[in-house]
Amino acid sequence: MSRLGESLAPARLGRGFRWLLASSWITYLGDGITLAAGPLLVASQTQNPLAVAMAALLQRLPWLLFGLYAGVLADRVSRRAIVIGTGLVRVGVLALLIASILTHRVDVAVVLAALFLFGVNETFAETATATLLPMLVDKSDLGTANSRTLAGMIMGSQMAGPPIGAALFAAGMALPFVSEMVCVLAGVLLLAKVGLPARTRREQSSRVREEIREGWHWLWGHSAVRTLAITIFTFNITFGAAWSVLVLYARERLGTGAVGFGLITTAMAIGGLAGTVSYGWLERHVPLGVIMRGGLIIETLTHLALALTRWMWLALIIFTIFGAHALIWGTTSTSVRQRAVPEEFQGRVASVYLTGVVGGIVIGSAVGGTVASVWGITAPFWFGFAGSAIILAFIWRSLLQIAHADEGHRADAPAGQAPARQAVQADR
Repeated sequence: MSRLGESLAPARLGRGFRWLLASSWITYLGDGITLAAGPLLVASQTQNPLAVAMAALLQRLPWLLFGLYAGVLADRVSRRAIVIGTGLVRVGVLALLIASILTHRVDVAVVLAALFLFGVNETFAETATATLLPMLVDKSDLGTANSRTLAGMIMGSQMAGPPIGAALFAAGMALPFVSEMVCVLAGVLLLAKVGLPARTRREQSSRVREEIREGWHWLWGHSAVRTLAITIFTFNITFGAAWSVLVLYARERLGTGAVGFGLITTAMAIGGLAGTVSYGWLERHVPLGVIMRGGLIIETLTHLALALTRWMWLALIIFTIFGAHALIWGTTSTSVRQRAVPEEFQGRVASVYLTGVVGGIVIGSAVGGTVASVWGITAPFWFGFAGSAIILAFIWRSLLQIAHADEGHRADAPAGQAPARQAVQADR
């Protein structure tokens, strides 16, 4: 067990990281349970396609409405307190939803309202959570730490959680939400054990919009971080376009049903775990710029391969490779950003990235649905291939600069901005 614990969370990363990792993993499990149970609950209340589509939209809409404000809050107050507070709020919303189910007062309006509140909660929780790792581990260890965190997301949110959620829903409509409430409470208790280092107190504008503007100016003034943000946003448009019709692609192009579609998710999760296992070796032996270039080549060719194939067995191999790429790229891009961004801007810059991820997927989903309805089910994959190839050609040379964004940059604001006061504020 000690060897397993050392391989999952090396001692050099510290006890605080281990508590944070345990909190993240059990919370991801709860997320995965609801990932399956949420749509099932919506479908149990209505067969209206518009209402079902609204469920997905309402969970993403808060990112576009409140994402940048969440970044300001994460840079203003205790980040751990935000994550704990949002966890407790989520427990409260779950308790109300469970009560409505048990008293037979649940309806589609109640479910949609709960999903919107979950989305608001997630916006503030995820933004603050994204700033915790750089406060706990050395810059050189961020790759390892992020890969372990994403592995928990794969196993909890993608592999274990959804089938557990579906089984619990079949046994009793309220059971998966009770289970998530237990997971969230456990995550909060584990996070309470994490001791964060003191933070530098900075001058704060009385206006939230001014602080948003400061964060945006820092990001836009840092060429590597700016290019990375644009890359993530645009590649999420091409990804969102293709993946928005994935369930229809599996049925119409690959000729598979619900079980086959489940195998696609499993294949990507297996690939993600393989990426987790191999990431340490890759980071030690392959330059980050090469990793980033190779990853975007794989993503571009994934769209092409899926547009061409009709064989399920080949598609599963492609999805497995893509799953490994997604883990490796996500770990690398997150670590590069965290190393480059000064501590006092972590929340606001992270919020721009996360809002861009959601915004790109929303735009891509709209494009994918439109393209598929006009030119057929493989058209979004052709769009993804062409768009990704064009973007990659434009950023090819700058990927090496992005990969070493933290080199030559001090951990302070760009010239022209007022320096932060060097008073100390404990983030506890």
